[in-house]
Amino acid sequence: MRVVIASRIFLPEPAAASLRLGSLATALAARGAQVTVLTSCPPAGNPVDDPTGVDVRRARVLRDRDGYVRGYLQYMSFDVPLLFRLLFVRRPDVVVVEPPPTTGAVVRLVCALRRIAYVYYAADVWADAAANATSSGFVLRVVRVLERFAWRGARAVLSVSDAMTARLAELGISERVRTIGNGVDTARFGRDGAVVDLGAPYLVYTGTASEVHGADVFARAFAKVHARRPDAVLVYVGQGSDWAVLAELARTLPEGAIRLVPRVQPAAVAEWLRGARAALASVKPDTGYGFAFPTKLYAAALCGTPAIFAGAGPAAGFLAEGTAGVAVPYEEDAVAEAMLAALDAEPDPARRAAIETWARRAASGDVVAQRGADVVEEAGR
Repeated sequence: MRVVIASRIFLPEPAAASLRLGSLATALAARGAQVTVLTSCPPAGNPVDDPTGVDVRRARVLRDRDGYVRGYLQYMSFDVPLLFRLLFVRRPDVVVVEPPPTTGAVVRLVCALRRIAYVYYAADVWADAAANATSSGFVLRVVRVLERFAWRGARAVLSVSDAMTARLAELGISERVRTIGNGVDTARFGRDGAVVDLGAPYLVYTGTASEVHGADVFARAFAKVHARRPDAVLVYVGQGSDWAVLAELARTLPEGAIRLVPRVQPAAVAEWLRGARAALASVKPDTGYGFAFPTKLYAAALCGTPAIFAGAGPAAGFLAEGTAGVAVPYEEDAVAEAMLAALDAEPDPARRAAIETWARRAASGDVVAQRGADVVEEAGR
């Protein structure tokens, strides 16, 4: 079977989409499929290490000032050339497409012309996210139309959670949805390995910090934490539209109390997680995004690091199931108390080992990739 994966980002770019697509490509290749990935050139400084048996074809794209393919012009710089790349690639049995919806729309058009099945990987509902990033009704309508257009043409839609599946049903997409779950690469995240040592106890937020995450709640709460624990440090590792807000909040405290680290490779993220007293994650309530699950919690659990989650969504159930952390209301006082409790608690190797053991069953990206490969093969047949 010949499979083409179309995505604006792929390994080694540090992003949840890159990791899950890398695992899917590896799983398909291991089954004997001829896998071709049509993606973009990674930002400078990202060492290329393609999955074994996978043909990765990269093209230059326009990136924003943070080096990310995010924004209308950036999406077009990938999607317009993709139309021609898909038209002339050797005919596959099935195409797998990752958001944004503009890419999904291009894939539907080309696959209709070439009479090829495609699978849409719905790890997010982009129109819901866009509602928190823009007030333009026209833009929101366009995004919603493109997203539904991409979903409805797919032979199958891969859903990352029961909550996502329920949200898709609310939007009229249910017949072809396959819930495969979500996770991260167990080879990249685990308790064993190098550890970041700041010489002070620290809490860490890793990954994207955007409007729907509301990661600034931790920086605001940390002002109260710092008054009682001036030795502690809050670290953000990643990128996102709220990065400037976080930088401004960091300037309200003594230098070094809040540190912002630009995005790094997964191996370095794991080092930050292993050394932290707790990992932080959030989903801002009342954004229409309550179905979302922050995948950073999977990485933290695999590293054995207890987590603090603030906000809405299914993350609270995940933490409770594996006793992997606590969920608190999206309020500064509640968050501050949870942060102080994590800082005051001495590291517990036995608890961390138990969290990792549980997470390897509950959050394995390899298991998820095998489920996804089953659906892709079925669609290709």
